[in-house]
Amino acid sequence: MSACLAIDFGGTRSRAALFDGDMRLIRRAETRSRVSDGPDIVLERLINLGKSLIHAEDELASIGIAAPGPLDTAAGVIIKAETLPGWSKAPIVETFRRAFAGLPAFVENDANLGALAEYHLGAGQGADPMIYLTISTGIGGGAIINGELFNGFSGHAIEPGHMRFTLPDGGIRRWEELASGTALGELARHQLRAGATPSVLRDCEAIDGQAVGEAALAGDEFALDCLRQAGTWLGLGLVNLLHLFNPAAVVLGGSVMNLGDLILDPARKAIEQHILFEGFLPDNLLRPARFSDDVCLVGAALHARKCAESAAASQWIARRPNP
Repeated sequence: MSACLAIDFGGTRSRAALFDGDMRLIRRAETRSRVSDGPDIVLERLINLGKSLIHAEDELASIGIAAPGPLDTAAGVIIKAETLPGWSKAPIVETFRRAFAGLPAFVENDANLGALAEYHLGAGQGADPMIYLTISTGIGGGAIINGELFNGFSGHAIEPGHMRFTLPDGGIRRWEELASGTALGELARHQLRAGATPSVLRDCEAIDGQAVGEAALAGDEFALDCLRQAGTWLGLGLVNLLHLFNPAAVVLGGSVMNLGDLILDPARKAIEQHILFEGFLPDNLLRPARFSDDVCLVGAALHARKCAESAAASQWIARRPNP
């Protein structure tokens, strides 16, 4: 049975996996992305990572690539990305096609592919519409509507982390600047500089989201308060998404979700306080993601298989003789 090669290209780490026709994982590998090396070197590294998984007996049918956006998925180009400084219009699909003897290759936004994975095989099965969010360094997401990935007019939907909020001081901030792991670290650093609140974080060399989470799990009251603040902003953003999409489920993934109720309890409280009415709150609305680090690999394989099948069907119709 034909296999699919999946690539998950991130700003920090890159992963590759080979899946069989039944979406069973055959082999997997990962490496640091080192995006500062530039597109040519990094793409060659990704190609070598993928080739390292392929054995002589493997029959490869397609390649799916998860990448940060914005993307031009039709042209197969990374337009630019906050996590890829200096990259511009990198031809990732064409580069992979040439390296794999013209094999069909397809690229899609990484969070969109996470949505596909959770909808078809994960925590979002049976939920339509479904929103998927990954909350870690930033906040990304995707939406499934009527069983299909919602891409928007030009293929750039959905970017929930860039929703804007007005702060009490009148400043305007993006959602991911208020509720992500990066936001947690920035909030803690700012408040520690501004006051003399005791906290174990004062002894940390680097105060980032992971450090704040670990301190909160250990019972540090200052860190717990930081989580309550970020969790409230998380809930307010979710309220906006619930009012826009009225989803059957919101699947939550990403490293910040490892904090569980410490961040979800204030989010739930904010939702209860600000939701229009209970019709926007179906049972089992907020669901932990099934897949963790491999969610984009699973989604990339699903997406590539579907795109390759659609392309093959279109070619068959085009070649079919007129009746």
